[in-house]
Formats: sequence, structure tokens, C-alpha cells
Amino acid sequence: MNSEKTIRNLNVAYGEMTLPTGIRSRFVDNSNGLIMHVLEAGIEEKDRPCLLLLHGFPELAYSWREVMPSLAAAGYHVIAPDQRGYGRTAGGDARYDGDVALSRMTNLVRDTVGLVCALGYRSIAAVVGHDFGSPVAAWCALLRPDIFRSVVLLSAPFVGPPALPLDQRNDLPADTAAAPHSRVDMEEELAALHPPRKHYQWYYSTRVANDDMQHCAQGIEAFLRDYYHVKSADWKQNQPFRLKSWNAEELAKLPKYYVMDLDKGMAETVAAEAPTAAEIAACKWLPGDELRVYSDEFMRTGFQGGLQWYRCLTDPIFRPELETYSGRTIDVPSCFIGGKSDWGVYQAPGALESMATMACTRFEGIHLIDGAGHWVQQERSEAVTAFIKQFLERQSRLRG
Repeated sequence: MNSEKTIRNLNVAYGEMTLPTGIRSRFVDNSNGLIMHVLEAGIEEKDRPCLLLLHGFPELAYSWREVMPSLAAAGYHVIAPDQRGYGRTAGGDARYDGDVALSRMTNLVRDTVGLVCALGYRSIAAVVGHDFGSPVAAWCALLRPDIFRSVVLLSAPFVGPPALPLDQRNDLPADTAAAPHSRVDMEEELAALHPPRKHYQWYYSTRVANDDMQHCAQGIEAFLRDYYHVKSADWKQNQPFRLKSWNAEELAKLPKYYVMDLDKGMAETVAAEAPTAAEIAACKWLPGDELRVYSDEFMRTGFQGGLQWYRCLTDPIFRPELETYSGRTIDVPSCFIGGKSDWGVYQAPGALESMATMACTRFEGIHLIDGAGHWVQQERSEAVTAFIKQFLERQSRLRG
């Protein structure tokens, strides 16, 4: 832990007792309906190359607190925003009955492009995304390679845009280009298992999900402790392996925080695996004062702002817009970092391989880190920072 954390940081909107003094808050109009709260480091000199760090769910810009100082010390201007629907970023529509389309993928990219432009950059050295921030980073690199000169993906592999069926000739059998299981088909197949199950992404898309978590029996702080614990390397049952295919029987091998019991919400699911007092005391990567930064923010905002993203992910109405880019690849340098104990790396069968061999044409490797689960940049921040710096140094040498 950084010794600077013993000094109160009066330049941040949250985490003043836990964020290093080299990090400050800033509020930026992204010209897309948001006043974005960002944490930034490396502001001592002008004209530094910029790195943009995108968090996932249920997280904040604060999730990058351990990697920002080291990347700034390496000579970068490091920016981590609270993304649309999260933390201190204002604007948008986080109501379940509001305009969910504002959280569709192309608009999240537009948020990011607007932020980069507002900061005065025509291009940046890299965009780095974790969890749901990973596909946002990937789409940024795919759609605007002129702005995002390289991309680092954490924990969630990217398989490319949804494909359109090819060669639809009249003489082909009707099932030749059959699509994979639809959401409805998979929901029915999972519900037909014994015991019946459901996929977390579709649960997160329901009206009840926010209430289940925001008003859960154990309270938000305990819920987040349970959730972060069960998806980390601290939960020893996390022993991930590759799944064979996208079918209900294979998906049911995933832990219940991914493929849940049909009759349970997420808070109830993770409460069953709550850490002991000894496990909490031993958790050095997320002590209580840092956990409370998250819980205080989500107590204030609820979770619906982030859940809107899942609704756009699972609703087929938003798929055709992404199909416009069918066949397009990420053509800037890219790499992937994950935790060896992270099921997120394997939750979509074949995704890791597709990313490495098809979706990214200048892919430079997969780095799976010992002693880390899903929250890899928090659990093993030094190792993540080292891989990012090595990747960036290699790109700098190649550019001459």
C-alpha cells in the first residue's frame, strides 16, 4: 500500500483518506450530456502521452488507484473516469424506465471520445479497460484507431462485432447459417436444469436487480464485500477452466455468481459465500476503508446506472447497430491481462481464443497472473502495472 495514503488528499471527490496525494479529481464536460468525474495523475508536466483507464461493474475510477501512481511515474498523464451511470459523473438517465439507449455501446464510445477531446488530445497512447470497461476499450480501438493507438483488455476477452451470416443462397439448407442460441432459448434451457438456473447478465437486465442489491438484507457494504470476495482469488473455489461450448449444461459449470439459482438474487447468492472475519482481516488488497469508498458511492447512487449497460448488452434491439461493423477487427497493438483465478476469462466459451486469433490483428499476448481473480488490477496491482508498462514500452520502441 502507498505510504502517501496516510496523508489526507483534499483534491479528490471521494477516497480522500485512501487515495495518494498524487491523484486529483477533475470534472470534464464530454459534450455528450455528461459532466464526467475523472481521477488523474501525472499532471506535473504538459504534453505527456495519455492513458485512459476504464472501470467495470460494480466499480469506479477508484478501482485504478493502485496502478495510477506507477504509470504516472513512468511518464504518462493517467486518466480514470467514473463512467456513465457511476460515481460522481453527472448526466445521462439511470432510471429503469428512462432512456436506456444512452448506455448502448456506441454511445459509451462516444462518451470516451468526447472526454479525450475535452482533455485536449487528438490521440492517446492506450485505452485500458477492465470487466465491462474491457469491451468499451475494445470498441474504442475498433471504431477510432486514429485516437486510441493501442488497447489493453483486462478480465473480459473481446470477440469482435457480432457477425452477419454470409452466403445466404436459396439452395442452402435452412439451418446452415443458424444463429447460436437466442437469449430466450438459453433462458429456457437454464431454467429447465435441475436445479433451475439463470444467467447473471440477464438477471442484471431485470427491473428487480437494482432493488435486490441496493436494499439487500446484509446492506450494501456487506454485499460488496461478499461480491468482491467471491470473485477474487481469496475465494479458493475459483478454479476456472475452459468450457466446451455455449449450452446450458456447460454454462451450469460456472460458479453461481455467473449462472445463478433461478430463485435467488445476486445479493443472496454471494451472501452464501460471505468471507469470514479472518478472511476479511487478511484481505490486504481491499481493506475496510477502501471498501467503504465503494459502498458510500453505491449507497448514494444505487446500481441502476451500471445495470443499464447490461440491458443494452442483452436486448437484441441494440444488436443491428453493432452488426454494421461485422468483420471489422482491432488493428492497433493489443494484449490481454487476467487473473489465473478469474472465471471471467472463460465465462464465454471460445472467447479467449477468438480474441487472440481473429478479433485482434496485432495481438501481443495473454498474461494470466497468479494470486489474482476478477479484480486483477486491485488484487495484483504491481504485476498488472508491470505488464502495462512493458506493453507500452514496446509500442514506443516500435514507433521509434
